[in-house]
Amino acid sequence: MKKYYFFAYLNRMKYIERWSLMRSTIKENIMEHSEQVAQLAHILALISNKIFNGNVDVGKVVINAVYHEASEVITGDLPTPIKYFNADINSAYKNLEEIANKKLIAMLPQEFQSDFKEILIGSDEEVHKFVKAADKLAAYIKCIEEIKCGNSEFTKAKNSLYKDLMSNNMPEIKYFMDTFIEGFEKTLDELE
Repeated sequence: MKKYYFFAYLNRMKYIERWSLMRSTIKENIMEHSEQVAQLAHILALISNKIFNGNVDVGKVVINAVYHEASEVITGDLPTPIKYFNADINSAYKNLEEIANKKLIAMLPQEFQSDFKEILIGSDEEVHKFVKAADKLAAYIKCIEEIKCGNSEFTKAKNSLYKDLMSNNMPEIKYFMDTFIEGFEKTLDELE
């Protein structure tokens, strides 16, 4: 029987650290990040459906969030300031991500390739919108955590992310910020 290495590659997500250009008090890898993004994408999709009468496929949003950083086991984590430095770099990186995702898909038995192609390369804009919003929320929460630890390195990023989140037209983000974000600024004892 032929052996496939897709999940062995994904298991290496725990070795790829995020925020490489920033001095971090709390280390974070892309596996941990993907878990948090999946949680946040899940609640954003639920908020859409239950508070704003949306019709979001919650399962599809969560699955896409779980795998949203998969290509980085091949590409590594390119910091946001570099990724978005200019249109040429951004386009080249998107192309590199697609090549990496295709390589990962080829590491699966044929029976599963179309399923993962939809997840890793799919173009469902609504799903992408929720995963991207959750990704930004996760970054904002990371900034809050770092600043709570006395790390002012994340102050500018926090302010920039806050501005991006608040200017986003998704009511789900505003609902999340109004309802849940304060808890991240508190200590464990203050959460009671």
